[in-house]
Amino acid sequence: MREYLLTLCVTAAVTYLLTGPVRKFAIAAGAMPEIRARDVHREPTPRLGGIAMFGGLCAGLLVASQLTNTSSVFTLSDEPRALLAGAGLIWLLGVLDDKWGVDALIKLGGQMIAAGVMVWQGLTVLWLPVPGVGSVALTPLQGTLLTVALVVVTINAVNFVDGLDGLASGMVCIAAVAFFMYAYRIWYGHGIEAAAPATLFAAVLMGMCLGFLPHNMHPARIFMGDSGSMLIGLVLAAGAVSITGQVDPDVLTGATGSVRSTVQEMVPVYVPVVLLPLSVIAVPIADLVLAVVRRTWRGQSPFAADRGHLHHRLLEIGHSHSRAVLIMYFWSALIAFGTVAFSVRSSSLVIVLAIVLLSAVGLVILLMPRFTPRVPRWAQRLVPPRYRIRRTAAGQGPEGAAEPGEDGAADGAGQRARGAAGEPAGATALSERERLAREGRRTVDSRS
Repeated sequence: MREYLLTLCVTAAVTYLLTGPVRKFAIAAGAMPEIRARDVHREPTPRLGGIAMFGGLCAGLLVASQLTNTSSVFTLSDEPRALLAGAGLIWLLGVLDDKWGVDALIKLGGQMIAAGVMVWQGLTVLWLPVPGVGSVALTPLQGTLLTVALVVVTINAVNFVDGLDGLASGMVCIAAVAFFMYAYRIWYGHGIEAAAPATLFAAVLMGMCLGFLPHNMHPARIFMGDSGSMLIGLVLAAGAVSITGQVDPDVLTGATGSVRSTVQEMVPVYVPVVLLPLSVIAVPIADLVLAVVRRTWRGQSPFAADRGHLHHRLLEIGHSHSRAVLIMYFWSALIAFGTVAFSVRSSSLVIVLAIVLLSAVGLVILLMPRFTPRVPRWAQRLVPPRYRIRRTAAGQGPEGAAEPGEDGAADGAGQRARGAAGEPAGATALSERERLAREGRRTVDSRS
């Protein structure tokens, strides 16, 4: 575990330190596209954040190759080299798209080529466990098609959900944490070394996302762009393919004692492989499916951009930028960690009740878009400035610092700020009328 923590910390540190120079390079290179109608941000923001994330990936794999235990992954398997080759191709494609723009079909072809390169180097699905049947070996063609489909779908799911500051990197980080817990348990809990590459990939992915998040949280100073979103999507898919293609279910059956227990143990991996990456990144996959159906129904291309994504809908019903991101975090964590908990103890009633209770809490939060929490004075240093209470210069009492324009509605921002500080709605309306009355009197005096 210490070597994985060291790899994670090095990856995060390199990504964090590289993001600042990459931001300056992106500004100098002109990688700051104009604001589009579907964008949420209001100022041009540099992209190419994937350059820093790719640097963190290379640093993490380099450090892991020099450590005592994780170095065996590089000597016994070609999967790290396959990941690096596919990641290099997809990263280069993303950089070109961030700077000059790439056609959607060309981008899809590049994603398939990157996935094919990983398959060619041994990172592929070899077999699937079927309940009641056992292990079903796949032909090379079937394994290649399934692997390419899994990689392409995961890449585009992460790319589609990258619409708010910190959303994609945070959701992928949550998925990586859940996947790391599962893969680490398969390796050390059951002594199956074939799960080591997937565990390493998850640790590196966590470091990439954690190192980039401080620069990407609202208001973001830099975007990861397609070079980053496609990169982390590929690494996430590579982990699922690795543990699926290399961990023999028959070996796991010997460790668990029964085929039923084996199927239960493999749920977090084989559900994503059979039914797409649903259990780990269910929210991005749902967004992807809804987007394809919506655009196809309208007669548009499935790759045509619009403002119908889940995070756009959260903003439209009144949630702020940060609240929408936190809601997406919540549902992603609930599904990912709930699936991992189910694989550990599927017969536990406590797990089911906890998931139901948390789902109810999430629905309540989802239906309260106008509620803004008020933080006590003793805890104000621990929260972002917008939740703190400050006094106005005229000494008229406390006033909350709300996020300006983060939900796309500039009108009424002051009213939300005063409401967050506890000022009654009547007082807000009264002060607004007094201001209008004073302006009217000044207008009459000037005309006379």
